[in-house]
Amino acid sequence: LLQEVEALVSHWNLYINLGGFFVSLFSVTLFGPWSDSVGRRPALILPAAGMALQTAIYLLVMYLELHVAFFLLGRILSGLTGDYNLILASCFSYVADTSERRARTFRVAILEACLGTAGMVASIGGGQWRKAQGYINPFWLAFAASLAATLYAALFLRESVKQKGAAKLFTLSHYKAVYRLYTAPEHPSARWKLALYSLAFFVIVTVHFGAKDLYVLYELGFPLCWASDLIGYGSAASYLAYLSSLAGLRLLQLCLEDTWVAEMGLISNMAGLVVMSLATTTPLMFTGYGILFLSMAATPVIRSKLSKLVSETEQGALFASVACVEGLCSLVATGVFNSLYPATLHFMRGFPFLFGAILLLIPAVILGWIQIWDSKHDYNHFQDASLSPA
Repeated sequence: LLQEVEALVSHWNLYINLGGFFVSLFSVTLFGPWSDSVGRRPALILPAAGMALQTAIYLLVMYLELHVAFFLLGRILSGLTGDYNLILASCFSYVADTSERRARTFRVAILEACLGTAGMVASIGGGQWRKAQGYINPFWLAFAASLAATLYAALFLRESVKQKGAAKLFTLSHYKAVYRLYTAPEHPSARWKLALYSLAFFVIVTVHFGAKDLYVLYELGFPLCWASDLIGYGSAASYLAYLSSLAGLRLLQLCLEDTWVAEMGLISNMAGLVVMSLATTTPLMFTGYGILFLSMAATPVIRSKLSKLVSETEQGALFASVACVEGLCSLVATGVFNSLYPATLHFMRGFPFLFGAILLLIPAVILGWIQIWDSKHDYNHFQDASLSPA
């Protein structure tokens, strides 16, 4: 019976995640470019209200003991309004609208640190709350938080788009705006940079999601055999990387270019995963968590680099596409890493972490190559300018 329940849970989780992803894929690429014209507030109000509606449906399912298929209905309704991906896209677009180019990387890093802090609080507090009072009461907090976000965006948030205009919602021009980002950018060299930065972002986030999915399984198994308290501390340590990466990014920006800060973040990530792949004792596992202290520095740098490649009127379209890439990362990571873990248990339990570290060489090479190309291009441009007649 337990195996049957686990199989049903696995299948319904897959249906809910796939349903939400594919529906939100179309809505995010619709609402994101639309927000470039009508403003960011509508693109924040809609998904927050949709998530409140989803949580309300979940509460009804639990109170009335309805069929589990209603969970899928709630996720699809939330997906139609953009879901969590549209909130991310709109928030990062808002930061791009309200920040100067020089300060944008750090502002984006602050937003990512907020995500990590919220995840840490929800992981620790939610787990203890569920243990004390069951599943339903924490969902009331989720409903209240979504409703509060909706009201805040509707009543108090100041609009960041300076030149708003009327724009139709249901038109293919919004999808074409996302397509034009990669096929007909404002600057010719931006096309391949957008593609390469997006690939680097995809690999980094896929490894992050994939490794994160396996931490608990790895810690529960032999030889670590962690109890629930140690697993909680490990989860908190993984989320603390957001805050330590923010502090490290701010300090390293004083003496290094953003790209080299991202490279150091990737080195931190690779080293931490290698240590974890070999961890057979609790101190060594926590050493791996400690080495990851700068691991979240690369993604804000890439988001900032992408933002600077497009115009002010294309930020919504850009971050809508980035949010879709991030949603795809979650699906790919779950499929690849959760399949790789049982397949490699017989010869190396930590092989998926080692595999992730190897994959991170791809974005490290991409970022380094683009930085070297840009430096060489700027040097040649300077030489040509200095040799030209006055």
